[in-house]
Amino acid sequence: MKTTIELDDELFRRSKAAAALRGESLKDFFGAALRDYLGGIEGSHSDVPTGWRSVFGVADLAVVEQIDAVVAGEFERIDPDDWK
Repeated sequence: MKTTIELDDELFRRSKAAAALRGESLKDFFGAALRDYLGGIEGSHSDVPTGWRSVFGVADLAVVEQIDAVVAGEFERIDPDDWK
């Protein structure tokens, strides 16, 4: 079904970027977001992904923790003076 909605510019840009990061169309992104939101209202909110899972889909928690560790390690190697 087709419909028209109005979003403020910032929300639209954030939604479009998040959909792109997930490799989804806006249609699929908004559908998933609405399903998650409605599921939360209906009491199944515990199944809604958070953190890395919300951006990249369902992933093994051990893998997510490994990614977080690698990212944190790389950030520690950055010299703040290089960014001035």
